[in-house]
Amino acid sequence: MPLVTTEKMLIDAQKEGYAVGAFNVENLEMVQAVVEAADELRSPVILQTSAKTVQYANFSYFHSLVKAAADGVSVPVALHLDHGDSFKLAMQALRAGYTSIMIDGSKESYEENICLSKRVVDACAPSKISVEAELGKVGGKEDDIDGGEGGLTEPLEAKEFVDRTNVTSLAVAIGTLHGVYKGVPNLDLERLSEIRKVVSVPLVLHGGSGLSEESIKECIKRGICKVNYATELRIAFTEGVKKALSDTPNIIDPKKFTGAGRDMVKQMAMDKIKTCGSVGKAIVPTV
Repeated sequence: MPLVTTEKMLIDAQKEGYAVGAFNVENLEMVQAVVEAADELRSPVILQTSAKTVQYANFSYFHSLVKAAADGVSVPVALHLDHGDSFKLAMQALRAGYTSIMIDGSKESYEENICLSKRVVDACAPSKISVEAELGKVGGKEDDIDGGEGGLTEPLEAKEFVDRTNVTSLAVAIGTLHGVYKGVPNLDLERLSEIRKVVSVPLVLHGGSGLSEESIKECIKRGICKVNYATELRIAFTEGVKKALSDTPNIIDPKKFTGAGRDMVKQMAMDKIKTCGSVGKAIVPTV
């Protein structure tokens, strides 16, 4: 089916108390793996590319890959720019056919973040493209994203931010990190509950890789509607390739070792979709 936006997808999740898995993809095999996993489990799904990923292969490449995969299934698939750090990058994604865009102004001041986010929302509105923003700062480092020690989201600021920008979803900082956790994360779950009380739009959890299944389910219970996964998928793909090369040292056909990576990513994606509670929730939008 054609690519869809994330707005209705996440509103449905918010109403029914589950989350949609959002998976960062790096190549053809990862796109295939995630979409196949969602199709088999009848789950809506979001595929994401980071700003760093589209430097490696541009927006058009990834749009074509994801569109081809989505056309072959009957579950809702959205294509999302993860951590777009400028208006220019957001507009490149919009022109390339992305159906959801994150503008990350979290490194800016509060007022500058509002101005940048609203500018992207206004530009995307005529095309009815969903826009996610971030308030507070998710810590850790991955690709070009460096959140340092992070900074937690203030509930009343979050309400004002959403009211002034009209974003369709909001990424909140409650103690998660990008990249690999070095210990057990200390999540401020009460803060999440307070944000949910005053913010009407779906909430997004960054740094899902490495969190326990119990932690993610508790975050969903308290209002999270989209959970981002990146690092664990990279690890899964790499481990699959390594094992194939180790088991068959003379292998020269890339399809055989990248296919092994694809299988690992598919299983990982299926596990995360189950954790998010979105199995069987695929709803085909009516025209």
